[in-house]
Amino acid sequence: MTEIEIGRGKRARRAYSFDDIAVVPSRRTRDPKDVSISWTIDALTFAIPVMAAPMDSVVSPATAIAIGRLGGLGVLDLEGLWTRYEDAEEQLARIHDLDPAHATAEMQRLYAEPIKPELISARLAEIRAAGVPVAGALSPQRTQEHHQAVIDAGVDLFVIRGTTVSAEHVSKSVEPLNLKKFIYELDVPVIVGGAATYTAALHLMRTGAAGVLVGFGGGAASTTRLSLGIHAPMATALSDVAAARRDYMDESGGRYAHVIADGGLGTSGDLVKAIAMGADAVMLGSALAKAADAPGKGWHWGAEAHHGELPRGERVHVGQLAPLEQLLFGPSHLADGQVNLMGALRRSMATTGYSDLKEFQRVEVVVAPYRSR
Repeated sequence: MTEIEIGRGKRARRAYSFDDIAVVPSRRTRDPKDVSISWTIDALTFAIPVMAAPMDSVVSPATAIAIGRLGGLGVLDLEGLWTRYEDAEEQLARIHDLDPAHATAEMQRLYAEPIKPELISARLAEIRAAGVPVAGALSPQRTQEHHQAVIDAGVDLFVIRGTTVSAEHVSKSVEPLNLKKFIYELDVPVIVGGAATYTAALHLMRTGAAGVLVGFGGGAASTTRLSLGIHAPMATALSDVAAARRDYMDESGGRYAHVIADGGLGTSGDLVKAIAMGADAVMLGSALAKAADAPGKGWHWGAEAHHGELPRGERVHVGQLAPLEQLLFGPSHLADGQVNLMGALRRSMATTGYSDLKEFQRVEVVVAPYRSR
């Protein structure tokens, strides 16, 4: 790829966001009813390629169950309010009512409450009792401390999610998580991330991870670019990680590592482009926080918003557009790509002539910069 000279001492390559690209129709079209948007990872098959992000504004035990019944996977944040408080609903109501001027400091105080292993067990058991797949997430820093409680409670899929996760974390003061050893000894598939480069993703795949989350610093509630100067334009990041998946398949004798887009997915058009750039599935945060039955009640925030030392996110108002089922499957009364996400994915695949997600990853893409009005 051609590099651009920023100055005499630094060169960089051009990277593309979802707004910079578009998919192109082919010679064939299909009936949207004939299109499959199902996704299979390990022994789990989902009717839709959607993971709900492990954020308190998006996933509660109740919404994890609802998403599971709709064909997706809700991932519970095991470091969130649900594993710190018996009365998590009351704490969510407090965050909803916070004065914006004091929101960050008050959220830091609320999330300083210790995580309780017995609540991890109770919340996961509640989801399992509903008969839907169970998934929970911990940060790399908390995984060593709490993973046994997670395994004892029983999960179908375990997520290790941070702003960025590497296979080679270096620390002089703390014993880092041996990711390869940890995944090898676990009996459930593990998804890790975020990663945004070919090399980082390839190293994560080599640990035995079933999937890699792609992206950091791009979420609606994130200020990572402002705070740390880190950002990953998602179209390029996904293409790079998809290339790592291809090369890992070759070197491992056919082992497939799933690529999951995580960030920058505000509309159905972004979701379509994520699959086109090589994603097998998407992890949605703000897009689902807009559901009328989401636990944030119109507000959205991530773990970065209450970091004890350096907050890198905010509590943002996203509003309430429609119930979760309508938001995913329609009908929509808006023309901006925020409602009927799965219907839009089906129609885009049908319009471009593709019958399933793996085929759609081969769709033609053009660079066509576009800015919303």
